[in-house]
Amino acid sequence: MSRPPLHTLQGFMAIARIGNITRAAASMNLTVSALSHQMRVLEDHLGHRLLERHPRGVSLTRDGRRLFDQVAPHLQAIAQALQPFPARRQDVFTLSIIPTMASAWLVPRLGDFVRVHPQIELNLLSSGRVVDFDAEPHIDAAMRAGHGHWPGVTAEPLLDEWLVPMASPALIARMHAEGRTVLADWPLLGDPDGDWTRWFELAGERPPIRYVAVFDDSESHHRAALEGVGVALGRVTRARLLLDSGQLVALSPHRLRTPWRHYLVYPPRSADHAGFLAFRTWLHAQAAEHTRHTMAPAAAADPSTSDG
Repeated sequence: MSRPPLHTLQGFMAIARIGNITRAAASMNLTVSALSHQMRVLEDHLGHRLLERHPRGVSLTRDGRRLFDQVAPHLQAIAQALQPFPARRQDVFTLSIIPTMASAWLVPRLGDFVRVHPQIELNLLSSGRVVDFDAEPHIDAAMRAGHGHWPGVTAEPLLDEWLVPMASPALIARMHAEGRTVLADWPLLGDPDGDWTRWFELAGERPPIRYVAVFDDSESHHRAALEGVGVALGRVTRARLLLDSGQLVALSPHRLRTPWRHYLVYPPRSADHAGFLAFRTWLHAQAAEHTRHTMAPAAAADPSTSDG
């Protein structure tokens, strides 16, 4: 026996349940002639008549009833198995992103994406954990920082990260008033990665004897600088808005590049998702513009310049 025409079974089940070919065809978005043709193909393949046609509808023959009873449980089981896999919408996608990167970099730019692509719905999941795309099929992509070596996914570089000393205008004014001309003599906010040591080597300056405070996350690091606690070796990407608004001021033209970058990460299944691809194009353009802005020469507040 040749391969059974399985595509015809759905139409047969619809006719059996509705009892009318016209209404069954409408429920499947088919023409009556197309559905009738499917039934002829199925009957010819089985060699049995399955439907009794009447002036006001159809009924199942004995063989049709037997086929219905045998097939119905299996189709129901298939339908239940497919429930965890809802139809994939091309105008909706989900992005996982580190909370600090979402609030400091992506969210302030999203208005432009919505303006350009009003038909696309973006779901943001703020989380610091690494996404398991196999176990979390509802997540289409992620923005992550690291070295870019993650198996089974595409990792596209977006942004380099640079470190620069930054402080609040109030702290700068106080240090100048006290006549402190060397950065190592200012209250410095340390970090556990030893980035300050590398920065002082890059700048050719002497390092401090100690730091006034140490933080294990960049958000607290930047917040302490905003409050005038001390000078942060801040991450330019995440502090860009604070620098642009003048809430923090860069103290040196010397930028220290970190060994890691910001990436757009996604699994193979997202490579043909229309909504995600539109976002990907927009995101790379935003990242390129940010890089141009970040690398442009900017005036820095000189600790050696005293207002007194």
